[in-house]
Amino acid sequence: MRYSTTVPSDPDTHEDFRPTNKLESSPLSLKDVVEQDVKENPVMIYMKGVPEFPQCGFSSLAVRVLKQYNVPLSARNILENPELKSAVKSFSNWPTFPQIFIKGEFIGGSDIILNMHQTGELKEKVKDIAANQEKSE
Repeated sequence: MRYSTTVPSDPDTHEDFRPTNKLESSPLSLKDVVEQDVKENPVMIYMKGVPEFPQCGFSSLAVRVLKQYNVPLSARNILENPELKSAVKSFSNWPTFPQIFIKGEFIGGSDIILNMHQTGELKEKVKDIAANQEKSE
């Protein structure tokens, strides 16, 4: 079974029908995309893989911790776009992944989110996000 979210281009397919990367075809620069992601999503994670199928243990740990708080989780898979990976590193000035942003603030990676969970700091940070999520359901 294959879990890839991209389809390889077939050289025999007409250019109009080849798959395109939404980020590459966006009029926004990747820096603008990251800024928009962080501003518009209460919880944003740049990770290896996707929340339903993380591609590394650190990304998996971060997702498991965040899912305990019933918050909407937005994510981008950095493995699909090396330029996005570089843009996120530059934006946060942080070298490793996953990278988690909550309410526009860079939090850190899985070790930091786990520590915040263990101390109760994460619960405080996301309580209004979780409350808004429950109201909309």
